[in-house]
Order: sequence, then C-alpha cells, then structure tokens
Amino acid sequence: MEVPQVIPNIGFNHEKTAQAELELIPLSRLYSDHTISHDPQQPHRVSFFMIIFIEQGSGTHMVDFEDYPFRRGSVLFVQREQVHAFDFSNQPQGTAVLFTQAFLDNVHANMRLPNYTPTHLNKAHSALLALDETHCDRTLNLLSQIRVELSDQNTDPLIVMYLFSALALVLHRLRPEVKQDQLNPQQSIKFARYFELLESHYLRVRDANWYANQINTTYKTLNQICKVATGLTAKQIIDSFTVLEMKRQLVVTSITSQKMASDFGFDDASNFVKYFKNHTSMTPSEFQKKYAKPSLS
Repeated sequence: MEVPQVIPNIGFNHEKTAQAELELIPLSRLYSDHTISHDPQQPHRVSFFMIIFIEQGSGTHMVDFEDYPFRRGSVLFVQREQVHAFDFSNQPQGTAVLFTQAFLDNVHANMRLPNYTPTHLNKAHSALLALDETHCDRTLNLLSQIRVELSDQNTDPLIVMYLFSALALVLHRLRPEVKQDQLNPQQSIKFARYFELLESHYLRVRDANWYANQINTTYKTLNQICKVATGLTAKQIIDSFTVLEMKRQLVVTSITSQKMASDFGFDDASNFVKYFKNHTSMTPSEFQKKYAKPSLS
C-alpha cells in the first residue's frame, strides 16, 4: 500500500441521506464510484463511526496501521477519528454503516445502548469480529430492515434508532473483549467531556489532574470512570492516545524526531524518543522503517 504524505480527513455527508446522521453504503459503490474525492484504499481519517459488514469476499482491512484479515461474516469497527483503509483487491460485497456522534446522542436519549468508548486504545481490543452463519444472517436481516426504513417516504427516525440499537446490542454482546458499559448518565457525560478535551489538548497537556479539573471532578473520580469505561486509567488513556497520534504522523509523513518533539511539547528530541520507546519498545525511526518503508516499494 502506498501511504499518502497527508492523511485525508473525511467528514459525514449530510446531504446524501434523509436521516442526516446515518447512512448505509454498499461496499461496491466505494470501489465503483469514481467521483469520490479520496481513494478509500489509502489511509484516511474519519470524523464519524463506521461498522463494516462483509457478506462475500476476503481481504485485509487496515485500522490504525493494524491489518485485520476479513471474509464472509466479518464485522469491522472503525471509531471516530481513527485512520483506516479498505482493501478492494477481491471486490468484497457488503455494507458500510456510517453514523455520527449526533445520531448516537439521539439514540442514547431515547433508549438503552452501550456507549461508544475509546476501547481501541486498549491493547486487548480488536477491530474485527467474526460472526457464525446464524448471527451473520441475523445481522444482515437487521441491516435490511434499516435499509427499508431509510428508503421509506415516511421514514420514522425512532424506528431507525430502535433497529440500529438492536443491531448494536447484538454485536456488543458478541465482542468478548468489550466490557459491559456500567457508566451512569453523569459518568458518561464526564467521560465524553474528558475525551473531547484530550482530543483538543493532547499535544501540550498530558497531566490527568488538569483534565479532571477542567471537568470539575477529582483525579480519583476520573480514574474510576476511565477504568469502568475502558479498563485503562486516565493517564493510560492519555498515553495511549498520544502514542497512537505519534504513530500516525510517523507513518504518513517524513517528520523528524526534532519536529515531533516540538509539536508534542517535549523539551528536546531525546525526551520524545524515550517517551515513544517506553510505550512501543521501538525508537521513532525504527517504527518508521518498520511500517513506512514497505509501503513505498
């Protein structure tokens, strides 16, 4: 795979669906529609959530530079702000379900649904779920029902949300590494705010106490919330998120350690290298060579 020098940022197209915050796209459209502004097979960052269902075919889907082999019955989960790339070499058949944070907020306001927490920061997380034939048929039926309701001239958003919730709950139950969400509404709000702040300030602030103060809570309380939501401490979430962003930049650009040290708020390059190696067991240059060079051949 040839890695682009700049990762495209892909937003949700609100004009393409009456539902406004949810869209079902056949995979065949992605590799046959030449009007798409970016190459889906190249790494790109999405500002929405995506669940990809494979009905036929095989290949390898990349999510945050980890490769996941897929076949019939595979389900791939891409969270908001993750970087991913499709593999259409064998022209797989299936459906990509795209939905926004606003859609999830509406669902949570109307019914029970597990929160979409950043479990991808946990090393035990896998973006891939393999369904047996029974569950494959069940999920495809739910997708069909959602598609019918979305195409109805008198579509009811509540029916769409109920069908989506049923689909999400079935998949959530089948994912062994996903902890059952136990956050109460107040904790969910605090955790969501914490992650929003982290996305905005991770370049300069890696002090969990600072984030706790910003959301008017204590470090101890924030830590408890983070552990329930992800299995990680508040500091571990900060480090996991920061290192992941470092990896993305190292792979898709020719940035130097000196420049990255400055961008991420380190006093000098040596401290940046130590931080990166402590979390990855590799130096930044070793990571670049391992993941970037094969892509340029």
